Amino acid sequence: MPATSTTSLKLDAKLKKRVQRLAAARRRSPHWLMLEAVEQYVSREEKREQLRKDALAAWNDYQATSLHLTEQEADAWLTKLAAGENAEAPECHD
Repeated sequence: MPATSTTSLKLDAKLKKRVQRLAAARRRSPHWLMLEAVEQYVSREEKREQLRKDALAAWNDYQATSLHLTEQEADAWLTKLAAGENAEAPECHD
């Protein structure tokens, strides 16, 4: 079991009541509900941050090499993948 530590959250009375009502409706504790909310938020934001880093790396690579695919080339490849075909990615070109 991972180590845990205590963190305090200061909620205004209105938000605290909302959390309590939702927790009761879900038959969960307010603590569980807040942990779940934080976990989902952090996971989503980590994915967004990775996407931002990947996009920046791709842009920098393009700036350095000018290698790219056209929209039509990428779309045709993605259409094959969506149809279940085992299609190889097209070659990038300048």
